[in-house]
Amino acid sequence: MNTITTSDGTEIFYKDWGTGQPIVFSHGWPLSADDWDTQMLFFLSKGFRVIAHDRRGHGRSTQTSDGHDMDHYADDLAALTAYLDLKDAIHVGHSTGGGEVVHYIARHGESRVAKAAILSAVPPLMVKTEANPGGLPKDVFDGLQAQVAANRAQFYYDFAAGPFYGYNRPGAKPSQAVVWNWWRQGMMGGAKAHYDGIVAFSQTDFTEDLKKITVPVLVMHGDDDQIVPYADSAPLSAKLLKNGTLKTYKGFPHGMPTTEAETTNADLLAFIKG
Repeated sequence: MNTITTSDGTEIFYKDWGTGQPIVFSHGWPLSADDWDTQMLFFLSKGFRVIAHDRRGHGRSTQTSDGHDMDHYADDLAALTAYLDLKDAIHVGHSTGGGEVVHYIARHGESRVAKAAILSAVPPLMVKTEANPGGLPKDVFDGLQAQVAANRAQFYYDFAAGPFYGYNRPGAKPSQAVVWNWWRQGMMGGAKAHYDGIVAFSQTDFTEDLKKITVPVLVMHGDDDQIVPYADSAPLSAKLLKNGTLKTYKGFPHGMPTTEAETTNADLLAFIKG
């Protein structure tokens, strides 16, 4: 297995396929690098080098008890890009991974980065505060933590079979294989990482990070996202970015890289080549 060991002894698993300009994929909570299978194969076939890692505590990486915060997530990503000596890289992040990408670029600089794309991503800030009145109440996230602690296996099944892919919408055609693959990835990871990760993705304020970034960033979001509500995320992030482009998808769910892979991949490719 390909792994790197971070400064605090955490082993981070990664995939690294192909040659050419590197595209680095950061996955959402509570998944793994496997969630990018469709994108990895597509961009590999287009001549890119594709890289995806399992976040600490997720997938095949160490189930460490601590470090489940955006600083560590960004530093782990920086350690991987340095180890692989990536240059002119495109960073693509989904959901929590979008926050990871934004924090990584702002915290570690743009010397290795050409462009970025964030899909259904958590920035600028998910939780409701005085400064962010459109956010979700904290008790929503407290409820997610309670469900992880009480019966993670059932919660993950219900989450994937319902709002994550919009399978709870009238006329939706759920794929049982997609639901079980989500469940499989979630259950591979550590409960502690997933429990703490809810705080990381919901309470981290990325406002200042977004303002620091100067490379082109494509902000992609479905307007029927039931996990990261559209109005309080994508348009706000695009405004804060110096070189941001907003692309809104009518009716697309949170898990659009999977359910709407053909559209997502085509638009990502156009952005990367543009």
